[in-house]
Amino acid sequence: MPESMRTRVTRWGFNLFPAYRGTGGRITHISHDWREIRLRLPLNWRTRNYVGTIFGGSMYGAVDPIYMIMLIRALGPGYVVWDKAASIRFRRPGRTTLHARFVIDDAELDAIRAALTESATTDRVYHVDLVDAEGAVHASVEKTIHVRRQDSLQSSSG
Repeated sequence: MPESMRTRVTRWGFNLFPAYRGTGGRITHISHDWREIRLRLPLNWRTRNYVGTIFGGSMYGAVDPIYMIMLIRALGPGYVVWDKAASIRFRRPGRTTLHARFVIDDAELDAIRAALTESATTDRVYHVDLVDAEGAVHASVEKTIHVRRQDSLQSSSG
């Protein structure tokens, strides 16, 4: 999926945002419809830990906000989306640049919307791997994302 001028500018802004910039990760691509995001996490002086490999906090921090932001953008203003839980499993030390690819397809968005016709909220679990250039997995992250319809939030508070 190609980038649009709007997602390209958003990507630049995201990479300059101090909280994300501090992770050492860089968003390299945001598709025009926010259904695919790719990132790169290099091994450099900012991401290197005491033993010379990529700091685990940089690995997690680089992937942390991505699925939540993708769902906020893909679902639109009628939904409230929050990170609920996460886990990371380190599989091997990061000694080179790592990459991650996040994808949300139409079937997933339809499943979320369908779940929210049955219930006020739904929790969805997503997985992403940080891989090297050869495709070897260095870390696996599982994110649980909480989604609620905006109108159910207003009716429960009033």
